[in-house]
Amino acid sequence: MSENAPLVCLLHGPDQPGLVAKVSGWIFERGGNIVHADQHRDLEEGIFFQRVEWIPAGDAAVEEAAFREFAGALGMNPSVASPARRTRVALFVSKADHCFHDIALRWKAGEYACDIVAVVSNHQVLEEASRHYGLPFHHVPINATTKPVAEAAQLALLRDLDVELVVLARYMQVLSDDFLSKFARPVINIHHSFLPAFAGGRPYHQAHTRGVKLIGATAHYATAVLDDGPIIQQDVARVTHQHEVNDLIRKGRDLEKIVLAQAVRWHLEHRVLVYGNKTVVFD
Repeated sequence: MSENAPLVCLLHGPDQPGLVAKVSGWIFERGGNIVHADQHRDLEEGIFFQRVEWIPAGDAAVEEAAFREFAGALGMNPSVASPARRTRVALFVSKADHCFHDIALRWKAGEYACDIVAVVSNHQVLEEASRHYGLPFHHVPINATTKPVAEAAQLALLRDLDVELVVLARYMQVLSDDFLSKFARPVINIHHSFLPAFAGGRPYHQAHTRGVKLIGATAHYATAVLDDGPIIQQDVARVTHQHEVNDLIRKGRDLEKIVLAQAVRWHLEHRVLVYGNKTVVFD
C-alpha cells in the first residue's frame, strides 16, 4: 500500500470504558486524520464494535501493523484494510440473469471498488453477456455425480486468480462444506426469501402456498448450514391473495437485485463486521 493511503478498521471485543478515546487518541498521536468513525455496543453480550476510517501520516502498511498490535493490546479483534485496494471478485451464476446484469452494470458504472476477475457458471446461458461486459467466463458443468470434480476445478480457478470474494448471483447450486472450508474467504449469497422463513428451494412457491402477505430477499454470507449464514441485508414487498406465484417471482426479482447490490457494496467498503452468526453493518 502506498503512503497516505486511507485505512479502515473493523474491531470488536469486550466492552470497557474509554475505548473510543483510546482509539482516536492513538490515531491522533501518530498524526493520522479520522475521516469517519462509528461504534455500537451489544448490551446483552457486552461487546463493543467500531468502524474507524482514517488517513495515516506515515506509510499505510506500517500503520496497519502498528494498529493491529495496538488493538490486540486492548483485547480487541481488529480487521484492517485499505479502501484504495481493489478486491478481486468472482461471480457465480446459473441461468437467471437479473442479479448478474445488475452487478455487472453497477461495476461498469464504477459503483464498486473491485475487479470482477471471473464469471463462473454451471451453464453457458450467460457466456455471451459476460463477454459483452468484458468479463472472463468459465463454464464448469456440475451434477450430483461430478460435483466433487467440478468444485475442485472451481477452487483451482479461484486460487489461480487470487479471488477474495465470491458473489452467488442466483447460482442455483449448493456449495459443499468442503468447498467453503477450502476457499476460506467470504461468499455472499442472495436467497429469494425473508430468511429464516422459506429456506431451501422454491421459496416463492412455499410463500404462495402459505399465503403470506410479505415476501422478501436476503443477502447473507454462505456457511456450511444452508441459508443460515450471517445476514447482511434484507428487504420485503407486500403481496396479496390476488398475486400468483409468477407475480411473487416478478416482484421478488427487484428485491433480489437491490438487496444483493447493497450487501456487495457494504462488504467492499468494509462496513460489515461478522461475529458469531450475526453482523453489525456500519452503513
